[in-house]
Amino acid sequence: MGHTYTQLLTHIVFSTKDRIPYLNESAKDPVFAYMAGIARKIGASDVMLDGAADHAHIFLKLPPLLAIAEAVKTIKANSSKWIHKERLLPRSFEWQIGYAAFSVSPSQAAKTILYMYIQNQEEHHRKISFQEEFLAFLKKHGIAYDERYVWS
Repeated sequence: MGHTYTQLLTHIVFSTKDRIPYLNESAKDPVFAYMAGIARKIGASDVMLDGAADHAHIFLKLPPLLAIAEAVKTIKANSSKWIHKERLLPRSFEWQIGYAAFSVSPSQAAKTILYMYIQNQEEHHRKISFQEEFLAFLKKHGIAYDERYVWS
């Protein structure tokens, strides 16, 4: 086969360090817009981003040569640098070290985007905490974890 064909739809979730609610209303939109721009610059497409004061959800389509780990590392590092350069958040702001990434089938993409995961995060988290949501994602996707280490 002479060409590479992929459909790498991915849902990525990560938190602020210690889940501190740094992303206040005035900072959240510019931070998420900047993060979406970083994702597009590294070759991702179909980028959608939302979250709450203590975490971010990113839905994107990855190009075949970009590893998820590299994409997340670049998005987190460059957004942190920009946040500090622009003085949008306190100097103590950091993203958590880890992340979760879930593959999304094309048939589930709209549901992932529209129903609670990407859009409507503030409303969604009035009903369920980020911690409950995150553990539910891990269970739903059959990912083994030790809760002693999930939040560190």
